[in-house]
Amino acid sequence: MKPNIILYKALPADDLLAKLEKHFTVTRVEGLSPQTVRQYSDAFAQAEGLIGSAGTVDSLLLDKMPKLRACSTLSAGYNTFDVDALTRRGIPLMHTPDALTETVADTLMLLALTTARRALEVAERVKKGEWTGSIGSDWFGIDVHHKTMGIIGMGRIGMALAQRAHFGFSMPILYNARHPHPEAEARYNARYCKLDELLAEADFVCLILPLTDQTRHMIGTPQLAQMKPTAILINGARGPVLDEQALISALKAGKIRAAGLDVFEHEPLPVDSPLLSLPNVVALPHIGSATAQTRYNMAATGIENLINALNGKPDKNCVIPHVNR
Repeated sequence: MKPNIILYKALPADDLLAKLEKHFTVTRVEGLSPQTVRQYSDAFAQAEGLIGSAGTVDSLLLDKMPKLRACSTLSAGYNTFDVDALTRRGIPLMHTPDALTETVADTLMLLALTTARRALEVAERVKKGEWTGSIGSDWFGIDVHHKTMGIIGMGRIGMALAQRAHFGFSMPILYNARHPHPEAEARYNARYCKLDELLAEADFVCLILPLTDQTRHMIGTPQLAQMKPTAILINGARGPVLDEQALISALKAGKIRAAGLDVFEHEPLPVDSPLLSLPNVVALPHIGSATAQTRYNMAATGIENLINALNGKPDKNCVIPHVNR
């Protein structure tokens, strides 16, 4: 008899659903809201697997899923999961760290280029008919090549961004992480430094690290004050890593040049957010992994992860290693 599972996010292709249904008895639900959990209470009570993304998995939900043996998120990040609660119950949490690395790194480099060259701002001016002759300095941006890239968080995506910046744009690389990264230093001549030093020296400060209790609001008013007034902040991590109100104040006061943001403290970004009225902000709708191929790969990896975990082989892509029921 096939294990029962809950699928709480639509899959991007029929063949992926077919593969899931080949291995499991699938109950499809729209998210993990209290209403959904009540509506499908029997299915949740019988489920041995849970797969999807963008839903909160905490002790309250786990109490309603006594047979749960594995969770698989269709994402690299897992801040919506109570890892401690899963660990106490011996439930593996699987994620997709490799499937989106290159695409997110592309997006971060896009943000650096678009923000530095003011591409969106000047393109809108062209559409408004303001380009009537040779452009003056009020249209100018700044160079990206040979500027210093500061990367906070040297994981897979940080490494991929360093590759692009170092080889593609001849940028010196500074990085800050929990531990020195010998491979980054050997391949990209990256220099490990303390956060204060990185903030003071980098022309681009790029955040690409998980959201944890330790990283929440790690960049706020004191840290923004340490940056160069000509520097650009790029956030491709999670919105709450950055104190958004502190950023707004710094941008309005000219403490830093600009910001390129793909993530926000509240998503979707409220239409009345001051960020949307600032010309020196590029705001994207969390598109880091948003290509059809990448989203397919993430879903395919998540399905493989769940199959492996429920077959007692959760080692690869497991957030909570060495647990099994």
